[in-house]
Amino acid sequence: MSAERRAWLTIGAAAAACVPGIAFRLMGYHPPAVAGAATFGLAILAAAFLLSWGAETAEMDISQGLALAIIAIIAVLPEYAVDFILAWKAGADPAEAERGLAVANMTGGNRLLIGVGWPLVFFLFFYRTRIRELVVDRERSLELTFLAIATLYVIFIPLRSHVSVLDTIVLVSLFLMYMFFTSRVETEEVELVGPARAIGALQAAPRRAIVIVLLVYSAAAIFASAEPFAESLVHIGEQFGVSEFFLIQWLAPLASESPEVLVACLLAWRGRAAAGMGVLISSKVNQWTLLIGTLPIAFLVSAGEFGWTVGLPLDARQRDEIFLTAAQSAFAIAVFANLRMSRWEAAALFSLFATQLFITNEHARVLYGAAYAVLCVVLLAWNWRSVPATLRDAVTVMRGREIAGHDAEEEPGGLVAIEPASRD
Repeated sequence: MSAERRAWLTIGAAAAACVPGIAFRLMGYHPPAVAGAATFGLAILAAAFLLSWGAETAEMDISQGLALAIIAIIAVLPEYAVDFILAWKAGADPAEAERGLAVANMTGGNRLLIGVGWPLVFFLFFYRTRIRELVVDRERSLELTFLAIATLYVIFIPLRSHVSVLDTIVLVSLFLMYMFFTSRVETEEVELVGPARAIGALQAAPRRAIVIVLLVYSAAAIFASAEPFAESLVHIGEQFGVSEFFLIQWLAPLASESPEVLVACLLAWRGRAAAGMGVLISSKVNQWTLLIGTLPIAFLVSAGEFGWTVGLPLDARQRDEIFLTAAQSAFAIAVFANLRMSRWEAAALFSLFATQLFITNEHARVLYGAAYAVLCVVLLAWNWRSVPATLRDAVTVMRGREIAGHDAEEEPGGLVAIEPASRD
């Protein structure tokens, strides 16, 4: 059997694996918890493969930055769906608003993305290459700059008692500006492998049509499967007596964040770790701007209230959760201030995230937030020479110009600061 035929059979098998998840959702059928987790989880995994192949092929026609942004938007659809439902319920029922589940899901998803997703991509990269630093493309300075602006804004939200329409205007505007500037990045030549190569070998018209179909189909599969997958995980957790807040904050986002993490890991495994990290950085920008910014709209429409100074209410615990999430984001930005991540930085991101899961004391969230803030300051001070260059690169991308001297130079100690091919 030829390699091209195997590639098309692989695409067909992945598409078929999505069918049960979509069909069950359309029929309103909910399998038992374990069977549901397996069925809908497999659909999400298969959709992630389709999404990665379609997006890689799309880089033949659009910039890598825009392709990664499209991946990120599609991949975070489950997180949007779950959080919208929780915000809508909070607006319809004051008792639901007091439980703070929308903020729990949003903060949990954001912290999982950085605390698990970013280190996972790095360690896959390290396993495949044995190189101690992962260097991302200098065009990623655009995402990091917008992420820094959004983080600087969000970190002050806990000073208030709600997330309002004013926050919607600021954060959604940041997202639209980010998408506009991302679309101006010039297209670069890409080398496709596997199923993406089979699609890319087609003529322009059928290739583009198949890419669109794959993106739309994978989006439908992810959107259809994520919520029932999260519900299945929650039901499994309830059988073991786990609290609802913990389940909504960690198990549900584990399902909704899995598509973009899987896509990023697939790219890293195929020797494109920098692109995989680009997906996760772009996903973080999306969630930290568009997701937070649209929650007040869902809440206010459901509640039937309208005004500039009202919105999704925040109690003390929710404000602490937002502060901790913003502090983690600030530390993550400081990690990539020089557009690279080292082993100890990846380990620090994972360790700080993993240890906080087992500490339920309310004051621990503030202490962890303070620890993130201190580490952020230390890293920025250590890499202060790199910050102006990263900002200049971001401005260059915004102007639609190509960054001069794109290839990184060799670093002291014999490390080459470019992403190598995999060992396969």
